[in-house]
Amino acid sequence: MIKVLIADDHPAFRTGLKSVLADNNEGLLIDVEEAKNGQEVLNRLTARTYDLIFLDVAMPGRNGLEILEDIKKNRPKTNVLMMSMYSEEQYAVRAMKAGAAGYLTKDGEPDDIITAVKNVMAGRKHFSASVFEQLVFELENSGEKKMHEKLSAREYQVMRMIAAGKKLTHIAEELSVSLSTASTHRLRILKKMNMDSNADIIKYALKEGLIE
Repeated sequence: MIKVLIADDHPAFRTGLKSVLADNNEGLLIDVEEAKNGQEVLNRLTARTYDLIFLDVAMPGRNGLEILEDIKKNRPKTNVLMMSMYSEEQYAVRAMKAGAAGYLTKDGEPDDIITAVKNVMAGRKHFSASVFEQLVFELENSGEKKMHEKLSAREYQVMRMIAAGKKLTHIAEELSVSLSTASTHRLRILKKMNMDSNADIIKYALKEGLIE
């Protein structure tokens, strides 16, 4: 029996993913539990263990990449499959470096989800070839670190939201943080990336392909 935890703040998505896992055609016996935010994931991990956690990148409060770092610190043997509406190129390498076992886009096919589970439970990673190529390129050019790689997981998320044209009030609401906290993240982003304005962030993100 594979013990799985689905962590996502959307009940409908959790129900859909749970159904995909239960109705798999590979004969996998999967016991599924659910969590609606990152803190609930961490609370559950203090009392029980899971073979695999499906972890959404974008959740209220602390985001999935931040929670991933805590999971790997406290439960390093726990397999984590990151999920997101964002394409792999935008988050997968960062997730891979943080210890994720794989990355799935939410609009992927059910068969790909089951394949990911099989790969991860067999001790393999589930990332696309392009992600591995990008990681190899970064390792080979480690002395040429890009500015956005200096950002924390949360700062990177906020930076992409700013680059997408979202106002701080909307960012604060979406992340379930105060406007002051969102503003602090923005100031840290500008300082770390040696920029002066949101316009600089937008230009940089477009140049690096961080937004579509």
